[in-house]
Amino acid sequence: MILERRLKPHINVDLTPLIDVVFQLVIFFMISSVFNTAPGITLDLPESSTSENVEITELRLTVLSSDEIYVNKESCTILTLEETLISVIEQSHMEEPVVVFDGDGEIPYQMMIQVLDILRRQGFEGVNLVTREKAEDA
Repeated sequence: MILERRLKPHINVDLTPLIDVVFQLVIFFMISSVFNTAPGITLDLPESSTSENVEITELRLTVLSSDEIYVNKESCTILTLEETLISVIEQSHMEEPVVVFDGDGEIPYQMMIQVLDILRRQGFEGVNLVTREKAEDA
């Protein structure tokens, strides 16, 4: 004769605490994520197949034309770039900032050399050039 138990254990997994923890993690990562520090400008970046990601730095240089250059979020021209660099460095108390150079793909090569010369005169040895990833050809 086979006897069966009348009281069978019922196992229920409560997912509410798990959902709460996952939701809090999502909120934490949304709040602590890094936002784009470039001014609201659309650039057509040149392509590079050997580009690498760069950590966010303290000094970002965005060049659209000789009349439209941004040091972090401060606007200047090619003529006032050196003074703007000096004031931004003094205001932020940066000792050896790394420069990230965002240049529109249509700026003349001579202008890029002028900007790099100004940076070199201010003591910046290494400048990171920003590109976008090259699209794979079909």
